[in-house]
Amino acid sequence: MKIHASRWAKTVALLALVSVVSSCGLPRSGPNKREIFRGSVQKQGDAFVVSVNDRVTRATAVVPALGFSDAFINASQLGSDTIRPGDTLSLVIYENVDDGLLAGTGMNSTVLNEVQVDGAGFIFVPYAGRIRAAGNTPDAIRRIITHKLKDQTPDPQVMVLRVAGDGATVSVTGVVGAQGIIPIQRPTRTLTSLLAHAGGVTVEPEIARIKVIRGSQTGEIWFQDLYSDPRYDIALRAGDAILVEADTRAYTALGATGAQTRMRFETQTLSAVEAIAQVGGLNSMTADPTGVFVFRNESEEIANQVLGRTDLIGTQRMVYVLDLTEPNGVFLARDFVIRDSDTVYVTEAPYSQFSKVLSAITGTLGTASTISSLASSN
Repeated sequence: MKIHASRWAKTVALLALVSVVSSCGLPRSGPNKREIFRGSVQKQGDAFVVSVNDRVTRATAVVPALGFSDAFINASQLGSDTIRPGDTLSLVIYENVDDGLLAGTGMNSTVLNEVQVDGAGFIFVPYAGRIRAAGNTPDAIRRIITHKLKDQTPDPQVMVLRVAGDGATVSVTGVVGAQGIIPIQRPTRTLTSLLAHAGGVTVEPEIARIKVIRGSQTGEIWFQDLYSDPRYDIALRAGDAILVEADTRAYTALGATGAQTRMRFETQTLSAVEAIAQVGGLNSMTADPTGVFVFRNESEEIANQVLGRTDLIGTQRMVYVLDLTEPNGVFLARDFVIRDSDTVYVTEAPYSQFSKVLSAITGTLGTASTISSLASSN
């Protein structure tokens, strides 16, 4: 009878110990499935918890739409010989006399180097006066100067050369081989040719984004799309600012994954499977493949579509649930698109928590045994 009582007492003590250890809050990486579902709107929480299916993947498959407007696409290329304010010209004037109007003694030609077109688009030529240069070609300027000088010197011959100036230039900054101010010339009149002139992009092409700022207009394109669609190889305009930068989108991985960290996107589109793979996959010792969650602030349009409602207003907190153990679970995870600022969270398996309880109990019992041995030895 005493033996049975002793065993019963040990059992009760063990159960009490398990209860105490469990209630002490064992270490873990975050909430479990039950706690997440308890925070749903259906349970008086503030987030909608939705199981992912084919309809949900289609409704949420939204990726950044980048591209140039018609104003950028339809802009014609600038002629490489059109003069603009700020450009620099070189003039050579030949006169058919030894002692000419402009030439020095014993010479019949005059060289005027670095004649800059002013802000109003004019240049000044001695004896020819103020001449409109902007909007004209070098040949048109030659004819104007010749016409104005022919009544003052016999049979003048004029040469006009355009030198790249600071009037028809664009600026290139960001992750390119060579940042700087580049003049618009025949080899650099389009976006692709200018990027090549600047040394190309210095980040992975998959995540490079090109932004063109033209006055109050801004256009942005993926670097790869720029080469896959000729329409996006737009003509440049003087004063354009071109910024090349790496994609700044990122997501956060937490829970029973290979790493808990913030990860940058490595491709234009990223699926849930790829996001998990980027951080080392599921932790095979602790992860619960039935509890893969994606936390997101969803727009009211998409939230209404996902939930089959029309009354939601404003941004909604959504929690998408993926069960990788279902027959099509991996396919759904492969099709579910991860977006900027998402949080991917993998819960721990119940077995993991049970193992922690047992470990804590055995550790506690071992400590108690050690203390008892020390006490008896004294």
